[in-house]
Amino acid sequence: MALAQHVDAEKIINESRDHPVRKHTHDRKATLYDIPYTSRYDVEIDLPRYSIPETGVNAKVSYQLLHDELLLDGNPNMNLASFVNTWVPDECNRLMYENLNKNLVDQDEYPAAQAIHERCISMISHLWHAPKDATALGTATTGSSEAIMLGGMALKKRWQEKMKAAGKDIHNPGPNIVMGAEAQVALEKFARYFEVEARLVPVHEKSGYVMDPKEAVKYCDENTIGIFVIMGSTYTGTFESVQGMSDELDKYQEETGIDIPIHVDAASGGFVAPFVYPQLAWDFRIPRVNSINASGHKYGLASVGLGWIIWRSADYLPKELIFELHYLGQTDYSFNLNFSRPAFPVLSQMFHFLNLGFSGYKRINENNLSKARLISRALEASGYFVCLSQIHRAKNQGASNISPVITKAASDIIHGHVPEIDDPTYYVEGLPVVSFRFSDEIKEKYPRVKQEWIQSQLRAIGWIVPNYPLPPAEEDTEILRCVVRESLSGDLARKLILDIIQVTEGLLNGAGPSYHMSVANRRQSTTSPVDVKRGGTLDTQHISEHTSTYAKTC
Repeated sequence: MALAQHVDAEKIINESRDHPVRKHTHDRKATLYDIPYTSRYDVEIDLPRYSIPETGVNAKVSYQLLHDELLLDGNPNMNLASFVNTWVPDECNRLMYENLNKNLVDQDEYPAAQAIHERCISMISHLWHAPKDATALGTATTGSSEAIMLGGMALKKRWQEKMKAAGKDIHNPGPNIVMGAEAQVALEKFARYFEVEARLVPVHEKSGYVMDPKEAVKYCDENTIGIFVIMGSTYTGTFESVQGMSDELDKYQEETGIDIPIHVDAASGGFVAPFVYPQLAWDFRIPRVNSINASGHKYGLASVGLGWIIWRSADYLPKELIFELHYLGQTDYSFNLNFSRPAFPVLSQMFHFLNLGFSGYKRINENNLSKARLISRALEASGYFVCLSQIHRAKNQGASNISPVITKAASDIIHGHVPEIDDPTYYVEGLPVVSFRFSDEIKEKYPRVKQEWIQSQLRAIGWIVPNYPLPPAEEDTEILRCVVRESLSGDLARKLILDIIQVTEGLLNGAGPSYHMSVANRRQSTTSPVDVKRGGTLDTQHISEHTSTYAKTC
């Protein structure tokens, strides 16, 4: 156990203070509160940390105190662990600031904000090909987590109605829902919170680390309220096959008479697939899809705190989930878990819809995928890593999930040949995510080097690149993952590649897990750079020259 865990740091700090000095007058004390920086403020004003202070301090001091503490956070633009959008234009920031104090639930008081909310629902419904002969129904939520809860509750209520109509018990054995083991925690949270058995389908290398529809249907029975199909695994960015799942459920219904619906968790993919994979059937074009959720604050590019859920039509949202409100000035309707919610994220979403249009979203998503392909190819070209994500592999090459052999695309980088095809539809569909691990050769040659050390060293530089195990059944494999977003420029992508390679070479040459230890060890070490697959020294300068060519195209 680390020594620091036995030390009461707060106690040490208090015991180490100088003896309190006498304040001469009340007025003098008040003037000290107005000064953010000086020894007088820092030493004499001892604000409690876990209880409200008896006397407040000046607004300037309050701001500076919190501002300085928040500097300890990571840089959002270098946070490659998160799918959440971290940048919006200045005009969008201004629009949000002007509307910070508006509560979206107050529909009568803020009719313009409510109208914009309804227009967003309409635009997203069209984007996801809602049936023209039905009016799609939906709402903004606080992220995809709330949206998933609502989608799951609707599935459960409809299943209960069906079972009651058939005179069957809804309690024994009770409802279940099927999902892949790589499902984000919000999906499992729905099952636990709303008393639905979660049946997790194991994922494997052969299935691309996502749910195999043929395996998933084996977990279904008459108590299955639905299947969560994920458009964008948080592990590898891979899309599960909504069409494939629907086809299997069609066969299952023919054999058993049991009709099982689909809810698509498109938290990230809902604002990627429509723009770059227009021919991919995953949305309401598939009749078995009852509802879809997405995060507006991910690839929807809105400010954080926004999710969306759309139902195929009003028939798929049970009336039991809709509440009438009569105490805000008129009759309003609500079908959310949360009541009060800020209007500004919805306004941010509409800003981007108007500002970018379809072509703008298409351009940004294509650019993100291009940078993700660049990073993937370069990392594999280094010889140190293999990628489990597939968006850089051509469809006609097959989706080889793990290959210890340098791919042709990676080899092209080494030999100076830049692939000419930049159409995303040429490659395996997925999110702009790069998931990678040490190659088998590197793990065998350097068993003492832990992959998680790369995360620690990159964090010391400023990059946030998580290292974590795959889902159950494949948990012995750890991956590093980079989520490519709009704010990762081509130049930053190139810098990321060089930093990953440099950190890796340092570790393989004997550097410790700490970045500072590594710098010290490199100064003392005379070891030559590591040899890799090509039988010689890795020419990082050569890779750098060609990755910069890619960066110019991003």
